[in-house]
Parts: sequence; structure tokens; C-alpha cells
Amino acid sequence: MADDDAPPDEFEPAPPEPRAASLRRTRRLPRIPAPWSNLLLFLATIASTFYVGATMADGGASMLRGWPFAVPLLAILVTHELGHWLQARRYRVDASLPYFIPLPLPPIGTMGAIISMRGRIRSRDALFDIGASGPLAGLAVAIPLLVVSLRWSPVQPIPEHAIDEGQCLLYLLLKRVVLGPIPDGYDVMLHPTAFAAWVGLFMTMLNLIPVGQLDGGHVAYALFGKRQDRASRWVHRGLLVVALLVGLYRSAQALAAHKPWGEVAEALTSGLNWLVWFALLWLLTRGPRAAHPPTDDETLSPVRRAIAWGTLVLFVLLFMPIPLSQH
Repeated sequence: MADDDAPPDEFEPAPPEPRAASLRRTRRLPRIPAPWSNLLLFLATIASTFYVGATMADGGASMLRGWPFAVPLLAILVTHELGHWLQARRYRVDASLPYFIPLPLPPIGTMGAIISMRGRIRSRDALFDIGASGPLAGLAVAIPLLVVSLRWSPVQPIPEHAIDEGQCLLYLLLKRVVLGPIPDGYDVMLHPTAFAAWVGLFMTMLNLIPVGQLDGGHVAYALFGKRQDRASRWVHRGLLVVALLVGLYRSAQALAAHKPWGEVAEALTSGLNWLVWFALLWLLTRGPRAAHPPTDDETLSPVRRAIAWGTLVLFVLLFMPIPLSQH
């Protein structure tokens, strides 16, 4: 029973509300803006991938014939981006819906997608979860698709003129497991679905480069902290070395095959794609974006630390020095 006659200064104030409980109530999920631009870009990407897929169909002018390539590729890309977005929502990070980038040109039809994150990622655990969830989710779709669709891809003599897909250690291993040894002078002629799965591997490799705020940069920063800023600069410069080595290797191949000097000179430009990627990353990491945004919590849980190392190893297994080439 309260004592109504007690003097006011004898009443004790209510204990302060615990800070964690207060933060839980005030850190609401960020509002999602009207997704009209996201929707239009996604529809344009559907059209561009169906168009490119239709160019692979024998004698087919209808874009609907491009579904064996477009549908699996879109499934990989959407799963990748949803992995990021759902984890960002989980940690109350203000992130946009994916912006897909159409590119109505063979052989891929898209440049993937990006998510804009305006909120700050406060812990290394959250940074790792948001950064790694996209590549791992996308690969969870791409690898089974590749295993299944390689069985639909015939092994045939290598034609005189063709576009060669890049070879990474993981891709070579899956080809060996599914198709067995491939004789010299022969190669697998990828079914459109198998090529879509290969594109999934290729785009995951690009995202896992441990530079800046790419997915691989997030994973590496969660693992190494501020030391990653210096390592990121060296990896970025290393892309120039890759471009030079690829050009020298392909030109040496052309010389050994007694190709005309014009083709030897053209082979020197084989690493041009890495020069383009170097320039894009330079634009993304200049000025105030040169250093990765820090986190408040400097610890990474043991399980995430192990998965982070595995994710960096995965980048090595996916690395393709020559992603696409023509002979």
C-alpha cells in the first residue's frame, strides 16, 4: 500500500530502462522506398538475358527460346542478392532492394546487380553475414545446376573457331567428376543452362575479390580488420599484374602456333578485361571510400572465422585468369 502522506523527496525514481532494451525498440527496420526503378531494371534484365539466351537457340528468333539460359541465370542472381538483402534486414541495416544491370549483348546479357547500403554495419559478425551470404547463396544454386546441366552438354571435338569459357579449379573438378577425363582435342559444349551456371561461378569470383566493399572485401575486413585496407590496395594493384601476365601468356601461345603478327599483337590485349575491372574498382575505392568503414565490435565468432577462411579459399578455387577468350 502506498503511503499518501510520505514527503515527495522520499520517493525513489524508477530505475533507468536497460540500454539494450531501449535500442531494440528504437532500431526499427528501415523503410523500403517505392521499388519502381528496381522493378524496371529487373524487367529490363529479364529481357536482356532472354534475348542473349535466344541467340544461343538453334534458329530461334523468339526471345522465349532463351529461357534455358535466362531462367537459371536469373535464379542465381536473385538468390545472391536476396542473401545480402535479407541479412541486411536481419541486422537493421538500411539497404536498398537490388538494382539489376541489363546488358543486351552476348554472351552474358547482364552485369549482375548491386545493393546500396546506407546504414552502418556495427559488428564484424554482421559484416561477415551480410558480405558472405550473397556469394554462398548464389553458389548453392549455381553448383547443383552446373552438375545437372553438364550431363546435358556433349563432349565434342574443339571447333576451329569458338568462344572458350574460363577454367577455374572448381569448374575443372566438376567437369572431371561429372564427365570423366576429356580427350585431347575435345571439350564440353555447354548447354545454355550449364553456361548460365558457369556465369554464376564467374560473377561470384568477381564479387569475392577481396578489395574495397566488394563481397570479398567485406569478408576479408571481418577477418583481418584494418589490416585489410592495406591488403586491399595490393590486391587491387595485383589485377594489373594479372592483366600483363595474361597478355604475355596468350601472345606466347600465338607465337608458338606461328600465328600472324597481327594475331600476336591482338593476343597481348587478352588481359584487357582485368584492366577494365581495375579501373572500375579504382573509381569505387577512391577518396573517402578508400578505407573500409570500421565496425564497433572487433570480434568475429569462431564459426564465422572458419567460414570466412573457407570463403577466401573459395575465391582461389573460382579464380579465372582468362574468363572468356576466342580462338
